[in-house]
Amino acid sequence: MAEVIRMPLLSDTMKEGVIAEWHKKVGDKVKADDVIAEVETDKATMDVMPYVEGTLLYIGVKKGEAAPVNGVIAIVGKKGEDYQALLDAEQHDHPTDKGKQAVKAEKTTAADSQPEIKKEKPSSKEATVIRMPLLSDTMKEGKILNWLKKEGDDVKADDAIAEVETDKATMEVMPYVDGTLLHIGVPAGKAAKVNQIIAIVGKKGTDISALLDEKDEKSASGSQPAEEKSRATPSNAAQAATPPHQDSDDERVKASPLAKKMAREKGISLSSVTGTGDGGRIIKRDIENYKPNAQPSAAVATTPGQESYTDIPLTQMRKTVARRLSESKFSAPHFYLKMSVKMDDAIAARKTMNAVSPVKISFNDFILKACAMALRQHPEVNSSWMGDFIRQNNHISVGTAVAIPEGLIVPVIKFTDTKSLAQIAQEAGELIEKARNKKLQPQEFTGNTFTVSNLGMMDIDDFTAIINPPDSCILAVGKINPEPVVENGEVVVRHILKITLSCDHRVVDGAKGAAFLQTLKSYIENPVTMLV
Repeated sequence: MAEVIRMPLLSDTMKEGVIAEWHKKVGDKVKADDVIAEVETDKATMDVMPYVEGTLLYIGVKKGEAAPVNGVIAIVGKKGEDYQALLDAEQHDHPTDKGKQAVKAEKTTAADSQPEIKKEKPSSKEATVIRMPLLSDTMKEGKILNWLKKEGDDVKADDAIAEVETDKATMEVMPYVDGTLLHIGVPAGKAAKVNQIIAIVGKKGTDISALLDEKDEKSASGSQPAEEKSRATPSNAAQAATPPHQDSDDERVKASPLAKKMAREKGISLSSVTGTGDGGRIIKRDIENYKPNAQPSAAVATTPGQESYTDIPLTQMRKTVARRLSESKFSAPHFYLKMSVKMDDAIAARKTMNAVSPVKISFNDFILKACAMALRQHPEVNSSWMGDFIRQNNHISVGTAVAIPEGLIVPVIKFTDTKSLAQIAQEAGELIEKARNKKLQPQEFTGNTFTVSNLGMMDIDDFTAIINPPDSCILAVGKINPEPVVENGEVVVRHILKITLSCDHRVVDGAKGAAFLQTLKSYIENPVTMLV
């Protein structure tokens, strides 16, 4: 059955998107994770994927033209499939001059050819379907953390009606229409695929049964999400860490949405937390500062000699990290180049700079700046494998990997080579803080052309990292260690940093990767050269 591909919501302020490029043409076969188009929003240029497999039957918006959020931009289905009914239904709800002509033509040629439509769907003025938006370029589904409105509530176009956890951030969903919340299709705590109906907003009293029937028919053809399996064996029955009424009790406690989410993730009962916000409201810092009263955790209570385990559900972020890095590791032929860097001059330079800098400059900031400067001289490393061609990026945007409880995310410092060390330090600090609080916006974690992964602060000597798509290289950074080295026939102690460059051999050859590392080393060992 043909599926409509709509203009996704790619940022929280987006109203429409401009088709910057079509990567597929009508008649091409597409896979669910193919990039079929690039869309320019108010904040970034991002990829659009169909999330269904088939043939691209129809392109509704030409390159350079704009479409509103949720507007039809393409249709994917079986080769030769008749998709006119889908267009007619859309044009009936959103008539344009062209659309009116198409509807009129259809009525004269095939007015009686749609016997399967038993109920008249409400018009867009009466009811609007709210779908799970595409909130990041890697998102496949989103989990409804919390409904901020309930059925029957009046909502405005810019009201936040729900909080959605994606693979990279927690974001709010807005309906972009005024009306009454007529239907909630996905309960809190459950996930919905991108473009799946999560709610309906319209005039109070509107009959939406036709829309619901359509949704049920589509869902009946696919597999339903499996319910969480419970373990009823007597030996495991006592392993539940949360009392059965905790969720309902927590809902009645006065707390911010972020505090509730953090409490769920940490297994903290809100009833045991003292709120320091307005009116005793529990806020983020209360969860961060919470310390249990030295009571043994039921989650780890075990009987000696008895096997037990705890199943931890995957977060959206963890699912995506697993999928994307598996794809990278097994599709990109990795090879690794290691080098030792003397950090004595960098240590001295950092101390001098921090004496006058408005923000504290870290060694990681030095490395981000040095990478950006080296990429200027080695554009081959600043490239991406695109399947049948290599894209050499003319801009340089370096991402820095950040580990958070839900997984791994890479905030991106755009145009890194044009910024001073102090600017990089300021921006990196702000982005890392946002990442840890899951407040990053899509434009802040997309667009990387190179990535740095630093585990030196965790006492790791050296390691190898998996390439972060769409980059062709990633730099793994260990800790700075004092080591004996031979200089001019004498043994002296120097502070040594070990770095490892992982390269995609389809894009970067060994000699090119080695040349990049030599340039990078020269910048780090002589920091003043980055300032010239």
